[in-house]
Order: sequence, then C-alpha cells, then structure tokens
Amino acid sequence: MAYWLFKTEPDTFSIDTLRTQQVSCWEGVRNYQARNFLRDEVKEGDKVFIYHSSCKEVGVAGIATVIKESYPDHFSWDLNSDYFDVKSTPENPRWFMVDVQFERKLKRVITLAELKSLAGLEQLPLVKKGSRLSVMPVSEQEWQLILKQE
Repeated sequence: MAYWLFKTEPDTFSIDTLRTQQVSCWEGVRNYQARNFLRDEVKEGDKVFIYHSSCKEVGVAGIATVIKESYPDHFSWDLNSDYFDVKSTPENPRWFMVDVQFERKLKRVITLAELKSLAGLEQLPLVKKGSRLSVMPVSEQEWQLILKQE
C-alpha cells in the first residue's frame, strides 16, 4: 500500500462532497507528472489525503481509499466538459483517472502552514517552494506524522 495526497478545490469538489457520494472518479488531472502518478503508480488499496486548495482554509481535510486503478479519463473526449482535450481520444487516451472511496473527514483541517512547520516533512513535495502538483506521493512516515496533527 502506498500513500498519496490529491488536491482539490472545495468549491468544485470537497471531502464533504466525497462523503455524500461515497465513491467518485478522480478526473480532470491535467499535469503530466500527476497523470503519470495516477496512471502508473496509484494502486487499489492505496490511501489518499484529500487536500483542499484555493480556499479560505487550505490543508488536509480527509482521507479516501483508491478502489479502482487507472483508466482513461473519458471527460477528455467530452466536448461539453471543462476537461475536454482535442488531442485525447478513446483510441489514444492522454489523461487517466482513478476511483476513490470516502474513508473519513479529519477532525479538523491540517493547514498548509502547519505542514510547512513540521520537522520531518521537508521532502514532501507539497511544502517545497514552487510545487503545484495535484497528485503527489506521501511516505508512510510523512503520512503518520500528518495524522498525529489531527
């Protein structure tokens, strides 16, 4: 089992949305490095921190579990989707997604400021200057350290 952090804007999709839906595809990833993580490394059973970005309280808000491994992001073929990509086709998909299941909402949001101040998270891509990945790996030690802040 591996650990991940998936970023989302809560005005679009939040941990509360996932709690209501219980299961959701994680679509719309349009960065190649993040896509490669989804396509090649994120596996069924992996744990995911759901991280709220571009909002008032930026930080880790909850936990999900990957329940379906990588498959083509069909929204990239939908002309009416915000995620449409003319270069992606069913025959040659460019983008991929996974399905996640709600596990739990954290007791409180663990803020980015807190994460940046924690000894032991210096290598976490999230806290490095200029890192904007929407899907990133989290080591088991980092995972446990973050959970202790709850």
